[in-house]
Amino acid sequence: MDRLRAMEVFVSVTEQGSFSQAAEHLELSVVMVSRYIRQLEDAMQVELIQRSTRRMHVTEAGRMFYEESKQALDQVRRAYERVESLQQAPSGLLRVSAPMTLGSSLVAPLVAGFLAEHPDVRIDLVLSNSVVDLMAEGFDAAFRIGNLGDVDLVAKGLRPYRMVICAAPGYLDRHGHPAVPADLAGHRLLAHSTWTNRFTWPLLDAGKEYPWPEHWVLKSNDGQALRLAALAGNGILLQPEFLVAEDLREGRLVTLLDDFLPATRPVNLVYLRQRSALPKLDAFIRYILRHAG
Repeated sequence: MDRLRAMEVFVSVTEQGSFSQAAEHLELSVVMVSRYIRQLEDAMQVELIQRSTRRMHVTEAGRMFYEESKQALDQVRRAYERVESLQQAPSGLLRVSAPMTLGSSLVAPLVAGFLAEHPDVRIDLVLSNSVVDLMAEGFDAAFRIGNLGDVDLVAKGLRPYRMVICAAPGYLDRHGHPAVPADLAGHRLLAHSTWTNRFTWPLLDAGKEYPWPEHWVLKSNDGQALRLAALAGNGILLQPEFLVAEDLREGRLVTLLDDFLPATRPVNLVYLRQRSALPKLDAFIRYILRHAG
């Protein structure tokens, strides 16, 4: 049994709260995750996790083993990082988190360019609209939109996040041009499913805020899916400028309601201060700031 790998699997099961989610997080099968847990329990002759068909519960022994395993894995990670920091050329694995639309449209091309310059670096780019815990989830860096609340993170400001409202010329020929936010009530709209009370993009009119109407014809958590729907003439889109910049230049989409756009928001590349000495992370930070700062 690979004890270190088994400890990593057990820590993931404990933190994720289920075998299936841990398997997805570690890119293993559920059968393999169960095998590692069973091997640990057989080796120590103790039950670490009580499980049934509906739920699982970490035992007292399991909780103790989790705390010790977490510390051991952190120590192993620090050992690797100290050796990596002695290297001249950037190399090794970088784990990076980014929101989905920002990640696919802006971060992914930057990552591709960085890899071309640094062939000895590998990048695990995870796109998710969830805010990750860099330390707990093992990320080296993350791209964040909006004001930051993490006091323990170093933040480097990037170009601000600016939204645009647009539609295909064919749609506007059929349905007309909205002149003020209230006119959107009579239009077919495309909405992003992560727009919640916590993270919305209200339109601004004479100091008042108007939320994006709820009567959408398509809702998706992927900005590219919404962009394709707008290009097909299915409705009016509110998305970041970088996503549709080429479509606007080529005339496939045209902007609307420019005087009522939501306020721009800051974008930051954040990372843990103690990891900035790693050549791979330092090179990544400098590359991002050079191209998107």
